[in-house]
Amino acid sequence: MAKPIGIFDSGLGGLTVARAISGSVPGEDLVYLGDTARVPYGTRSAKTVVRYAIACAERLLSFDIKLLVVACNTASGVALGELQQRLDIPVVGVIQPGARAGVQATRTGRIGILATSGTVASGAYERAILAENQSMNVFARPAPLFVPLAEEGWVTGDVPRLAARRYLQPLVEVDVDTIVLGCTHYPLLSETIHEVAAELLGHDVTIVDSAQATASALTEILDLPLSRERAAGSLEILVTDLPGQFGAAASRFLGKPIEGLNIQVIDL
Repeated sequence: MAKPIGIFDSGLGGLTVARAISGSVPGEDLVYLGDTARVPYGTRSAKTVVRYAIACAERLLSFDIKLLVVACNTASGVALGELQQRLDIPVVGVIQPGARAGVQATRTGRIGILATSGTVASGAYERAILAENQSMNVFARPAPLFVPLAEEGWVTGDVPRLAARRYLQPLVEVDVDTIVLGCTHYPLLSETIHEVAAELLGHDVTIVDSAQATASALTEILDLPLSRERAAGSLEILVTDLPGQFGAAASRFLGKPIEGLNIQVIDL
């Protein structure tokens, strides 16, 4: 029997990564763990996030996964190395693929990052981008209101546009040509972010979806003997709390109805 890909996040946002992976390698089975009892990770200490990440990874290993995706920016920033040392399967985070895609996309070397306050404070994207190319100029700004807007489904209209104008103004002032979405919630608002950024800048801007970049990175790994071809893979969802609330919003992040999808509550 073919082994699935494991994905974990502190909550809902990582479902955009699951969606991107399903689009890139549709024949793969996915097991998704949302640690909803302890969301958000961004307000926790690095030591605590590492402990949570190890617990999530160990639970997913019980499904005999062949590859682990850390779909949480905070955990990718502080726990990826520890997980890669502990696990004997490939472990992929969301920061490095997004950083690489941003470097590949920019024409001027001026890259903006929109992320949560915790991710911005960590400097993880700046380090990852400069590791790819030291000549880049990186400007990171927090956009915390995008998270509840995405979860409420307010992704178009006056409210998200006003928020986007507020968050994008500092990036407009430094004339970025590429913006990396450094939070897995933000792809739901990518259309609004793109439109408002282009209006404010007076020219087009490239929006880099770190979820899609992560999925692309997986296809490189899955070109090895790990990959398989099948009509449609399955998706199994595990949460640590609030399955009803999670299920109500999950369809927006997955981009499809979730009727008939089993959401299992687990303890870690």
